[in-house]
Amino acid sequence: MSRAGEKEGIVVIGAGQAAAQLAISLRQGEFGGEILLIGAEPYLPYQRPPLSKKFLSEQQSPDKLFLRPKNYWRDHGIDLALGVAAAHIDPRNKTVTFADGREIGYGELVLATGTRASLLPLPGATFENVFSLRAIVDVHGLRPVLDAAERVVIVGGGYIGLEVAAVLRGEGRAVTVLEAEDRVLKRVTAPAVSDFFDTLHRGHGVDIRLGARLAAILGETRTTGVALSDGEVLPADLVLLATGARANDELAQAAGLACQDGILVDEFTRSSAPNIYAIGDCTRLPSRRYGRRLRLESVQNAVDQAKAAAAVLLGGPAAYDPVPWFWSDQYDVKLQIAGLSTGHTDCDIVGEPAAARFSAEYRCDGRLIAVDAINDARAHMLARRHIAQETEPTDAVALEGAA
Repeated sequence: MSRAGEKEGIVVIGAGQAAAQLAISLRQGEFGGEILLIGAEPYLPYQRPPLSKKFLSEQQSPDKLFLRPKNYWRDHGIDLALGVAAAHIDPRNKTVTFADGREIGYGELVLATGTRASLLPLPGATFENVFSLRAIVDVHGLRPVLDAAERVVIVGGGYIGLEVAAVLRGEGRAVTVLEAEDRVLKRVTAPAVSDFFDTLHRGHGVDIRLGARLAAILGETRTTGVALSDGEVLPADLVLLATGARANDELAQAAGLACQDGILVDEFTRSSAPNIYAIGDCTRLPSRRYGRRLRLESVQNAVDQAKAAAAVLLGGPAAYDPVPWFWSDQYDVKLQIAGLSTGHTDCDIVGEPAAARFSAEYRCDGRLIAVDAINDARAHMLARRHIAQETEPTDAVALEGAA
């Protein structure tokens, strides 16, 4: 890659799904310059959704998650600096400094730094058998402890918490899910969908505690249980913290880039600093479609925003304003979400939840803005099309804070 002071090539800080797609799209667009991906993890770019599902349950080799084999990156002239962290960005001199002191120059810099687990500031949160689940190393640490565990407490009733609960019940372990809200998946689904998944998990033997506030994780160096705010103590051989994620935007903040729970970018993935772009989970992007800025944690956004950034870097920008979509596999049930339901004024249930095949359709002032499809791939695909039509950016409310 370029030596310090040489301003050529594209440097990407991050080596996950978004970074990988950016490099792939650049080469597909016949970009002939140097490309370097910097990844703090020692692994080739890999997919993360299976970490809480198949990869956790089947104890696969990491290479099963790799987005491309090692020779792909070599054959396409994409350099990888893995197992090393970027420590500093100097936008004025267009350099990146590694944690070991090395310095490189860039022509264009792309930040694809992703997220990290939100850790609870509670006694015992750092015990050796308390885990989060965001990376391969987390699974490698968790799995041996899990194999010896009989009783597991999961803090958080969102996607990851419930997906792991399904895996662990399939292994015959006693599982308790603590959810601080009055229903699971409250931040992303309607009550009918929450009720369906609550019933599904209870039917598989999961002990779901709603409105449960964690006061402390008990033990000395290893947890023996958890204490709730009402005084109840639950025994546990392992605790999984599944309480959401925070954007890795500290490097950008230190470099003077505008951030707000994520790196602020425009519709062309440009940050507030010249020649610096940002993509993926670490960004907060403007959506005229939904009338506000969004931080999206999904494969869809990582891939599509990376493609948009590649188009900009190749000289043909197009505004990025997606219909987001997500999915979650729990037992034999697939939940597929299209759009964002926040701010809906009406919700209709189509189909019969008792038959485990139905949809929740969310509307705002008559416009379809989101659909949750349960075991109905066709409804999900149709929803993505209809939402795109009914939330055309020109018809949406004005973007909050737009210039």
